[in-house]
Amino acid sequence: MDRTTTVLKVLDAFCCAGGAGTGYHRAGFDVTGIDIADQPNYPHRFVRGDAVEFIREHGAEFDLIHASPPCQAGCTLTAGTNKGRTYPQLIPATRAALESTGRPWVMENVLGAPLRRDITLCGEMFGLAVIRHRGFEAGGGLVLDQPAHRKHRGRVAGMRHGQWFTGPYFAVYGNGGGKGTVSQWQSAMGIHWTGDRRELAEAIPPAYTELIGHQAAAHLGAAPAARAAA
Repeated sequence: MDRTTTVLKVLDAFCCAGGAGTGYHRAGFDVTGIDIADQPNYPHRFVRGDAVEFIREHGAEFDLIHASPPCQAGCTLTAGTNKGRTYPQLIPATRAALESTGRPWVMENVLGAPLRRDITLCGEMFGLAVIRHRGFEAGGGLVLDQPAHRKHRGRVAGMRHGQWFTGPYFAVYGNGGGKGTVSQWQSAMGIHWTGDRRELAEAIPPAYTELIGHQAAAHLGAAPAARAAA
């Protein structure tokens, strides 16, 4: 394999606004996103459709598949604030679709989700002003290396039970409690192509998947050139 010219293709399933896809792009991958809803701010190639069906039908056409199924069913914030509501649990169906492709894959979700956490990533590992712990399950022969989990430098800034706390991190979700400005959220997440609060709140920092992308490229025996930040 020519390590200087190989272009690896990644499918970014349940892509939302493109936090995960942009990390893979920065690691040198050619990115295609799939989501059931229009994503006008998605900065890469986009297809609208059912992500699980698309994985089953087209996943084998990609070198790597990344999936971020909706996380509300496993999110502790949802459990505390949306009592009585129900949310779809798409992780089992997504896992089955991923395994059917025979390709290396990564599935990401919140720590409360029914996901095997092969690695856990945190914004502090990348010097970001957000904690945002996320677990990643890998399959299709892909093995991910866990980086050291650095000690948090302090609290998340904002209101807690009527008291204001200062700290080096922003809470990138919701609207109350001194959550920070849009520009602060963008800088904290490393996402600057969208200023939509909902999109920022649903995203993962591209730094997470840039790290995973480099590991996946090594697994695939290729070294795609790093690209400029999107």
